Parts: sequence; C-alpha cells; structure tokens
Amino acid sequence: MSASTRAVYRHGEMGRLFDPASIAVIGASPRAGSFADRTISALSNYTGRLYLVNSRYEKIGERACFPSIGAVPEKVDCCIVVAAKDAIEEIATDCARAGVGGIMVYASGFAETGRDADIAAQQRLAALGREAGMRIVGPNCIGMLNFATKAGVTFMIPPPMDKPLGHAVGLVSQSGALGFSLAQSVMRGVSVSHLLTTGNSSDVDVADCVSFLADDPSCRAIACVFEGMPEPLRFIQAAEVADRANKPLVVFKLGTGAAGAAAAMSHTGSLAGETAAYLAAFERAGAIVVQDFEALVETAAFMAKAPAPKARGVAVVAVSGGAAIMSADKAEAHGVPLPQPTPPVQAILESRIPDFGSARNPCDVTAQVANDPESLTACASAMLGEQHYGALIYAQIYSTELSAKRPGELAAIAAQHDKPICVVWTTEWLEGFGSKEAEQNPHIGLFRSMDRCFAALAHWHDREARRAAGPRLVDRLSRPEAAAEAAALIAASQDRTLTEREAKAVLAAYGVPVVPERLTGSEDAAVAAAEALGFPVAMKVESPDLPHKTEAGVIRLRLKDADEVREAYRAVMANAVRHAPGARINGVLVQPMAKPGVEVMVGGRVDPLMGPLIVAGLGGVLVELMRDSALALAPVTKGEARAMFEGLRGRAALEGFRGAPAADLDLLAEIVVRLSEFVADQRGRVAELDVNPIIVAGRDAVAVDALIVKA
Repeated sequence: MSASTRAVYRHGEMGRLFDPASIAVIGASPRAGSFADRTISALSNYTGRLYLVNSRYEKIGERACFPSIGAVPEKVDCCIVVAAKDAIEEIATDCARAGVGGIMVYASGFAETGRDADIAAQQRLAALGREAGMRIVGPNCIGMLNFATKAGVTFMIPPPMDKPLGHAVGLVSQSGALGFSLAQSVMRGVSVSHLLTTGNSSDVDVADCVSFLADDPSCRAIACVFEGMPEPLRFIQAAEVADRANKPLVVFKLGTGAAGAAAAMSHTGSLAGETAAYLAAFERAGAIVVQDFEALVETAAFMAKAPAPKARGVAVVAVSGGAAIMSADKAEAHGVPLPQPTPPVQAILESRIPDFGSARNPCDVTAQVANDPESLTACASAMLGEQHYGALIYAQIYSTELSAKRPGELAAIAAQHDKPICVVWTTEWLEGFGSKEAEQNPHIGLFRSMDRCFAALAHWHDREARRAAGPRLVDRLSRPEAAAEAAALIAASQDRTLTEREAKAVLAAYGVPVVPERLTGSEDAAVAAAEALGFPVAMKVESPDLPHKTEAGVIRLRLKDADEVREAYRAVMANAVRHAPGARINGVLVQPMAKPGVEVMVGGRVDPLMGPLIVAGLGGVLVELMRDSALALAPVTKGEARAMFEGLRGRAALEGFRGAPAADLDLLAEIVVRLSEFVADQRGRVAELDVNPIIVAGRDAVAVDALIVKA
C-alpha cells in the first residue's frame, strides 16, 4: 500500500458510529413526511438513548428537543444530520466540539456534482472529521441499520429488525438503494446484523465498512455491493482483515465494462481492464466474487451457516428426474464432483426407491415419496453419512402445506452429520410453504437457482482449499541482478515502445527463453543469417514505429531456402513503407522457426490503481477475439501461474489435443512467474508487456515475439 493511502479504520474506531449506545437527530422536525420525521419513526424501536436537536422546538411529540448538540447531557455516539447542505459544515464543527463519535449526513450537492466548490466543501468536511477523530458517513447517504439495537439510522422505512441469529449476514453497499433492497431479505427469513451504506464516502468508505464487520461478533459473513474507489488497495486490505477473522466476504461488483482498455497499446492492455484487475485483487485477498446480484445474499447466507467442508463430493436427492438431470448439468459446469455411493448405501437406496427411480447420485426417489414419506429422509441420511460427501442438495420441486415440515427433517440430518444441506427452491412460488423455515434454519442453505447453488458450493470448496494451503509464500525465480540489468536495457532504448529485439533482450535477463535472431540490413545479409541459423526461418521488419507487425504485413514465416528469403525481404520492406510511410526501419530480423506447438500469450500491465498485473492465455492472432485469459496481481507463485492456465476454457489445447504432445504446464508456469517478477520489478518504468506468442511444444517453450511499452 502506498504511503499516501491511509489504513482502513478498524472496528474500535467506528464502534460509536455503527453500534451507538446513543443517537441524536440534528434538525429534528414534527413535519409529517419530512426526512427528520421519517428518521425519528425509523428509530421508534431503538434500544439505546435517542435525543432530538432543533433550537426551534422545546418538544417534538413526547420527547424533549435540545437547542444544540452541546446542550445534550452526554457525548452522543452517533448524530444524524438532517439539514441543508449550507448548514452541514457548521453543524459538523459543533459535533466535533461536543465529542460526538460519528455523524451521518443525508444532504446531497457535494462532490457528486463534480463542481470544484462542492468538491472542496466535501474535502473540508472530511478533514474536520479526521482532525477530531469523528467518523463521517456521507454526505449524500441514505443511512444504516443495526439490527441488534434496532437502530434505523435512515429516512427509509426499515424492514423488521429482528435480533441477529448466529448465522447473520452483514450487508455493505456503495449503492444505498440496492443496499436497502438487500436488507429486505429479512422478510423471507435471512438473518441480518447490519446494513452499512456509504454515500459519497468522504471519510468512512466501503473498505472501512467491511473492516468493521470483519471484527463484529454479530455477523458471520459479509455481503458487499461494490462499485469502485479511488484507492482500491484499501478494500483489499479490508478483505484481508475479514479473511484473517475467517469471515467469508462475498462481493458483487457493479460496472463491469472495459473501462480504461480503449487506449491500451497491447493485447494485454485490452484484456486487463479495470474490472479484471478488481476481480484478480478480490481473489488474491480471499474474497468470493459472484456474477449476479441475485446470488449475493444467497451465497453469503450459505457461507454464514456452512462449517468447513469435510469432503468435496456432493450428494443430490430429488423427487424429480428432471431436477436430478439439472443438478448433474450444473455440477459439471462448476466442477463440483458428484461421486457415487458405496455399495452399502447403494443397497439402502435400492430398498427405498422404485425401479423407475434412480438409486445413484443424483438420487431420484420419485413421486412415490408421497406414499412413503420417510424414503426421502432415509436416502438423504444414508448418503450424507458417507465420508466422501461434504454436503447434500435437495431439490424442492413443488410447495404444499406438507413442505413446511421438510426443512426441519433435513436440518436434523444435517446436524447429525455436521454437514450442510442445500435446498434448491425450484418452484416458482418463491415464498411457498417451507421456504422461510429453510432460510431461518442454521443447517440449511436456501437457493432459488440450481446454478447459483453449485456456484456457491464451488466457492465453499475453493475457499477451504486456499485457507488449508496456509500463508501465501512467493519464492523468486529470477536472478537478483535481473532487475538492474533490465532497467538499464529499458533506459537505453530511445523510444517509448521497445523493438522486439530490445524487448526480448530485457526478458532474457529474467531467464525467459527467447528465440535466437540476427538483425540484417540487406538481402545478402538476410540469406547469410538464415543459413547460419538454419532453415526454415522467419523474417520480421524491426521498427519502433511498427509495434504490431501482423497488421502491417511485415512478417514472413517458414522460409525454406535463400530464394524465399530474398523474396520475403523485398516484400516485408515494401509493406513497411506502404503501411507507415516515414517509419524508422532498423532492418529485418531473421529467426529460426520454432517447433510447431500451441501458441500462448503472457502479458503484463501496471494498473494505476491496482499496480502490476500479469495476464496469461492462449495466444496468436485470436487472443482478443477469444478473450480466454486469466489475470492475477504480480508477482505470482508457480502454483498460481499454473492455475491460470488450468482455468482457461481452451485448456484442452495444452493437454495434448488431437495427438499433439501435452504442454509442460510447470515450464509455462515458470515463465509466467519470471514475467510477473519483471512487471513487479519494473512497475515504475513499464506500462505494458506483451509476449505473444510463446510457442509450447511438449517440454520446449520459446518466446518468439515481445512488446514492451515504457511508462
């Protein structure tokens, strides 16, 4: 984290704000429907001490009204400021003098307008709070909810604020409206500890809110709606705080366009956009990223209930063959294994399931369960008792009054084996009989999508595997001298974009295997170089003004003899002049052709917010079209580099597709590690790196082209 970036606030620094024993409404008003009136109403069940402040009134309803915050007979923990923008700074100053713990500001018209004067007003407000040690939420904030104390610090109508259960979820949202929509999940049985929204984040921001919940005992998991922030590494710090507390953090990111990629000069730049960088950072910090807003609370609620998995295998029990097939499809899509039962359990299944059912995994007990109600629980118990099953899925197909009993029956089985049961609510009666009972039960995860259920199970398994692996250890592969040597070579280049030859010399310093080559300035010299290197050869024009040679038509491959070399020399030189008249041409590179193999792309970029990034994927001219790549923060470990390739959709190409030798993934991973070390070392000197392609043929790999763009 850079020196200019403050550390996240911790729980003790925000306790008075988010868990207040006393609250004051400054600007209290009896006017029906006003923000102040609605705030007082939202606090009607608050268990702490509530004060009203407004010099215009002696009483509002049955409550005394104080003329100023200084007149309140205690140092108030949290003040809700219900006033116009122009009065906020003076009120905040009074609060600071009175020793207030924190304030929440509804007023808008600050930095969100983009006007210099409004931005300056927000900066003054934040500075005032920091100087006084008074935390500020907002301005332009909807508010927050503390379910334990029934503190509805908001002008919204809060949902029922029941005491959090042991599996409660803490909600954080940069979007206030979306945050309050998530809080209404309590209406269907989800237990919530807090809803924290941030408004303009002049002081307390989304990272601070995550940090607060990470250390708060009233929630077991955190669900976060994330948009973005100017110092995102602080959010990563907060995620690490949550991970150390073993508190699952589930994130849904808004705004997933390719912002920032349009001006990129390389394939890497276009692939490593803002969203990809955020997601890589979330993963490194141990956060769980969901792709859909609808998955956020479901996943967090499951993670709050589920113990550590005892096995990766999952058992499925359904009363529908179609649901069983659906489960198998989604299990395969998310890489969740569905192993078969052992012979003793198979015998139990066969004894309870009709011939037209399926006494295997997935298990279809059929509609005959209506005549033998205990068959389902008998099969579920037998399967969940197997050592190779860590969880069980039950597909709830249709809701009737009898369905209300099912969650309790399944929960007893889950508790017996200390393994979670997931109920997939496939009926379109979303809140039918049994849904709320399932949601409220600490042993059952409720999902309204088979796909989201298996995605959550995959996250559950991956999180446990990562935590079991222990602390992340990075062992450097490159020579200690590599950084200084490469820096000197970069500085020696006269142009912002290094030539291919210069770039490969830089990478060779890091131990990256590169193809040998000779720079030639005539047909005769090209022929002599080809004969010395050995046919067949490749030829490329070297020019700092032609970074993308394929598009310029200045590459020729598989040249078999001197005549072809001479003809190719004339053609590429002519194309260079035609494509970029006036381009500086250093000559023509002659290289031996690499062995046929799979083309891989590895690149790097220094993101202005996230720092050095590394990208890996299948390469060649289709890299951007296929967009099949993986991205991580640099530097990476060898295991992380290998996982980048193992996660590609097209990984079959690396596994010996159609009789080709399988690529040596360990060798590829080593190259990625070395390139990631280069990007991390040279973060102040390099903006982008593109090594495309690296040709991999079994145990051989060589970089045949490279692009480096200076910062």
